[in-house]
Amino acid sequence: MMRRAVLGAIAAVMPLVAAAQVESYTIDPIHSFLNFSVDHLGFTTIYGRFDKSSGKATLDRSGKKGSVDIAVESASITTGDNDKGSRPRSRDEHLRSADFFNSAEFPRMAFKSTAFRFSGESLSEIEGQVTLLGVTKPLTLKVERWKCGPHPFSKKEMCGGTANGRIKRSEFGMKYGVPAIGDEVNLMMGFEAYRD
Repeated sequence: MMRRAVLGAIAAVMPLVAAAQVESYTIDPIHSFLNFSVDHLGFTTIYGRFDKSSGKATLDRSGKKGSVDIAVESASITTGDNDKGSRPRSRDEHLRSADFFNSAEFPRMAFKSTAFRFSGESLSEIEGQVTLLGVTKPLTLKVERWKCGPHPFSKKEMCGGTANGRIKRSEFGMKYGVPAIGDEVNLMMGFEAYRD
Protein backbone atom coordinates (compact mmCIF):
# COMPACT_ATOMS: atom_id res chain seq x y z
CA MET A 1 0.00 0.00 0.00
CA MET A 2 2.81 2.41 0.95
CA ARG A 3 4.68 1.53 -2.25
CA ARG A 4 1.62 2.36 -4.33
CA ALA A 5 1.26 5.72 -2.59
CA VAL A 6 4.92 6.59 -3.25
CA LEU A 7 4.64 5.55 -6.91
CA GLY A 8 1.47 7.60 -7.22
CA ALA A 9 3.20 10.67 -5.78
CA ILE A 10 6.12 10.24 -8.20
CA ALA A 11 3.72 9.85 -11.14
CA ALA A 12 1.92 13.03 -10.09
CA VAL A 13 5.14 15.02 -9.93
CA MET A 14 6.63 13.76 -13.21
CA PRO A 15 4.55 16.05 -15.52
CA LEU A 16 5.65 19.07 -13.45
CA VAL A 17 9.31 18.11 -13.81
CA ALA A 18 8.91 17.60 -17.55
CA ALA A 19 7.21 21.00 -17.90
CA ALA A 20 10.16 22.84 -16.33
CA GLN A 21 12.36 22.95 -19.43
CA VAL A 22 15.53 25.02 -19.39
CA GLU A 23 16.45 26.41 -22.80
CA SER A 24 20.00 27.45 -23.71
CA TYR A 25 20.79 30.48 -25.87
CA THR A 26 23.88 31.97 -27.49
CA ILE A 27 24.18 35.77 -27.76
CA ASP A 28 24.25 36.93 -31.40
CA PRO A 29 27.37 39.17 -31.55
CA ILE A 30 26.24 40.78 -34.82
CA HIS A 31 23.05 42.18 -33.27
CA SER A 32 24.08 42.70 -29.62
CA PHE A 33 25.90 45.79 -28.37
CA LEU A 34 26.67 47.48 -25.06
CA ASN A 35 25.97 51.21 -25.50
CA PHE A 36 26.79 53.95 -23.00
CA SER A 37 26.46 57.68 -22.42
CA VAL A 38 28.34 60.02 -20.09
CA ASP A 39 28.25 63.75 -19.37
CA HIS A 40 31.10 65.71 -20.97
CA LEU A 41 32.17 68.89 -19.14
CA GLY A 42 28.56 69.81 -18.42
CA PHE A 43 28.13 70.89 -22.05
CA THR A 44 27.04 67.75 -23.84
CA THR A 45 26.64 63.98 -23.62
CA ILE A 46 29.12 61.62 -25.25
CA TYR A 47 27.67 58.38 -26.62
CA GLY A 48 29.56 55.22 -27.46
CA ARG A 49 29.38 51.48 -27.74
CA PHE A 50 31.44 48.32 -27.64
CA ASP A 51 31.41 46.44 -30.93
CA LYS A 52 32.48 42.98 -29.73
CA SER A 53 30.64 40.86 -27.18
CA SER A 54 29.82 37.21 -26.58
CA GLY A 55 27.78 35.26 -24.12
CA LYS A 56 25.40 32.50 -23.14
CA ALA A 57 22.00 32.52 -21.49
CA THR A 58 19.47 30.07 -20.12
CA LEU A 59 15.73 30.51 -19.79
CA ASP A 60 13.13 28.51 -17.88
CA ARG A 61 9.89 30.14 -19.01
CA SER A 62 7.54 28.07 -16.87
CA GLY A 63 9.68 28.49 -13.75
CA LYS A 64 10.38 32.15 -14.59
CA LYS A 65 14.10 31.73 -14.05
CA GLY A 66 17.17 32.29 -16.13
CA SER A 67 20.80 33.26 -16.30
CA VAL A 68 23.09 35.26 -18.53
CA ASP A 69 26.87 35.51 -18.77
CA ILE A 70 28.23 38.20 -21.12
CA ALA A 71 31.81 39.23 -21.96
CA VAL A 72 32.56 42.54 -23.70
CA GLU A 73 35.92 43.32 -25.30
CA SER A 74 37.01 46.69 -23.92
CA ALA A 75 39.27 47.50 -26.90
CA SER A 76 36.22 47.40 -29.19
CA ILE A 77 35.02 50.75 -27.80
CA THR A 78 33.97 53.37 -30.32
CA THR A 79 32.67 56.90 -29.78
CA GLY A 80 33.00 58.11 -33.36
CA ASP A 81 36.50 59.52 -32.81
CA ASN A 82 39.13 57.02 -33.88
CA ASP A 83 41.13 59.22 -36.27
CA LYS A 84 43.64 61.26 -34.28
CA GLY A 85 44.59 63.60 -37.14
CA SER A 86 47.22 66.04 -35.82
CA ARG A 87 46.44 65.23 -32.16
CA PRO A 88 48.64 62.89 -30.08
CA ARG A 89 45.74 60.39 -29.90
CA SER A 90 42.05 60.06 -30.68
CA ARG A 91 39.37 59.92 -27.99
CA ASP A 92 38.86 56.19 -28.61
CA GLU A 93 42.61 55.58 -28.18
CA HIS A 94 42.52 57.53 -24.92
CA LEU A 95 39.55 55.48 -23.69
CA ARG A 96 41.52 52.27 -24.33
CA SER A 97 44.45 53.61 -22.27
CA ALA A 98 45.18 53.16 -18.56
CA ASP A 99 43.30 56.42 -17.83
CA PHE A 100 40.02 54.66 -18.62
CA PHE A 101 39.44 51.03 -19.69
CA ASN A 102 43.10 49.93 -19.67
CA SER A 103 42.38 47.43 -22.46
CA ALA A 104 45.93 46.07 -22.51
CA GLU A 105 45.67 44.83 -18.91
CA PHE A 106 41.90 44.26 -18.78
CA PRO A 107 40.81 43.13 -22.25
CA ARG A 108 37.33 42.07 -21.09
CA MET A 109 34.48 43.39 -19.01
CA ALA A 110 31.86 40.94 -17.82
CA PHE A 111 28.31 40.74 -16.54
CA LYS A 112 27.02 37.63 -14.77
CA SER A 113 23.44 37.44 -13.58
CA THR A 114 22.36 36.34 -10.12
CA ALA A 115 18.57 36.51 -10.62
CA PHE A 116 15.90 37.10 -13.27
CA ARG A 117 12.68 38.95 -12.37
CA PHE A 118 9.51 38.63 -14.43
CA SER A 119 6.40 40.75 -14.80
CA GLY A 120 3.76 38.36 -16.06
CA GLU A 121 5.37 36.50 -18.96
CA SER A 122 7.97 39.18 -19.70
CA LEU A 123 11.46 39.49 -18.27
CA SER A 124 11.54 42.81 -16.40
CA GLU A 125 14.80 42.90 -14.43
CA ILE A 126 18.16 41.16 -14.30
CA GLU A 127 20.22 41.33 -11.12
CA GLY A 128 23.88 40.53 -11.39
CA GLN A 129 27.51 41.45 -11.01
CA VAL A 130 29.58 43.55 -13.39
CA THR A 131 33.36 43.26 -13.51
CA LEU A 132 35.35 46.21 -14.83
CA LEU A 133 39.09 46.85 -14.36
CA GLY A 134 39.25 43.75 -12.15
CA VAL A 135 36.63 45.12 -9.72
CA THR A 136 33.24 43.42 -9.31
CA LYS A 137 30.13 45.33 -8.18
CA PRO A 138 26.38 44.63 -8.22
CA LEU A 139 24.36 45.92 -11.17
CA THR A 140 20.62 45.72 -11.82
CA LEU A 141 19.46 45.96 -15.42
CA LYS A 142 15.89 47.06 -16.14
CA VAL A 143 14.56 45.24 -19.18
CA GLU A 144 12.68 47.78 -21.30
CA ARG A 145 11.83 45.46 -24.17
CA TRP A 146 11.52 41.67 -24.30
CA LYS A 147 10.37 39.24 -26.97
CA CYS A 148 10.82 35.55 -27.74
CA GLY A 149 9.73 33.82 -30.92
CA PRO A 150 10.89 32.59 -34.32
CA HIS A 151 13.23 34.81 -36.34
CA PRO A 152 11.13 36.21 -39.20
CA PHE A 153 13.62 35.04 -41.86
CA SER A 154 15.53 32.02 -40.52
CA LYS A 155 12.57 30.78 -38.41
CA LYS A 156 15.08 29.83 -35.69
CA GLU A 157 13.83 30.41 -32.12
CA MET A 158 15.31 33.48 -30.47
CA CYS A 159 14.83 36.02 -27.67
CA GLY A 160 15.84 39.66 -27.64
CA GLY A 161 15.34 43.02 -26.05
CA THR A 162 16.96 46.02 -24.47
CA ALA A 163 18.15 46.48 -20.89
CA ASN A 164 19.30 49.63 -19.07
CA GLY A 165 21.47 50.19 -16.03
CA ARG A 166 23.80 52.70 -14.40
CA ILE A 167 27.23 52.55 -12.78
CA LYS A 168 29.65 55.00 -11.19
CA ARG A 169 32.96 54.47 -12.92
CA SER A 170 34.96 55.78 -9.95
CA GLU A 171 33.76 52.77 -7.92
CA PHE A 172 35.76 50.58 -10.31
CA GLY A 173 38.88 52.77 -10.07
CA MET A 174 38.24 54.75 -13.28
CA LYS A 175 38.66 58.24 -11.81
CA TYR A 176 40.27 60.16 -14.68
CA GLY A 177 38.55 63.50 -15.31
CA VAL A 178 35.90 63.18 -12.56
CA PRO A 179 33.82 65.30 -12.06
CA ALA A 180 34.34 67.30 -15.29
CA ILE A 181 33.82 64.09 -17.24
CA GLY A 182 30.82 62.44 -15.62
CA ASP A 183 31.21 59.76 -12.99
CA GLU A 184 27.78 58.28 -13.66
CA VAL A 185 27.65 56.15 -16.82
CA ASN A 186 24.32 55.14 -18.35
CA LEU A 187 24.34 51.69 -19.92
CA MET A 188 21.99 50.26 -22.53
CA MET A 189 22.35 46.76 -23.95
CA GLY A 190 20.48 45.77 -27.07
CA PHE A 191 20.65 42.01 -27.46
CA GLU A 192 19.45 39.09 -29.52
CA ALA A 193 20.16 35.45 -28.70
CA TYR A 194 19.46 32.25 -30.64
CA ARG A 195 18.31 29.06 -28.96
CA ASP A 196 21.01 26.36 -29.13
